[in-house]
Amino acid sequence: MKNNNALQAIKFALFSASAGIIQVASFTLLNELVLPNIHIGNEKIMAILSSEYGVCYLIALTLSVLWNFTFNRRFTFKSAANIPIAMAKVFGFYLVFTPVSTLLGNMATGKGVNEYIVLAVTMLSNMVLEYLFCKFVVYKGQENTIEEKKKEE
Repeated sequence: MKNNNALQAIKFALFSASAGIIQVASFTLLNELVLPNIHIGNEKIMAILSSEYGVCYLIALTLSVLWNFTFNRRFTFKSAANIPIAMAKVFGFYLVFTPVSTLLGNMATGKGVNEYIVLAVTMLSNMVLEYLFCKFVVYKGQENTIEEKKKEE
């Protein structure tokens, strides 16, 4: 059982690393190329975009979460759990994590901390917290059920 948990944690970390590459790449693209060049006449939209860290982070986080959920459900937890229910649970996690991490990220970058350092710290805490949440909430009692479901069909 311990070997299975260790292997599972390693798989989760590797898939999270691949999701991290997507998150860093999309964050960098948005932060360096896209948002600095957007000029919209609407003052309210520009006020939202003036906090570039938050906008870049939210878009990049969304892309990485979708990637990570898809691969970890199938290959790490091997779960045949109801996908909409599992995704709703992960969405619930991010309903808490995202505003907290965005607020803290905006505060840190506002105090002069480099946005890439903030992103790295946030991504590491996200990986650890999401693994624990998936292991003990999202897929609890439903791990390694894909093969069983295939046999039933």
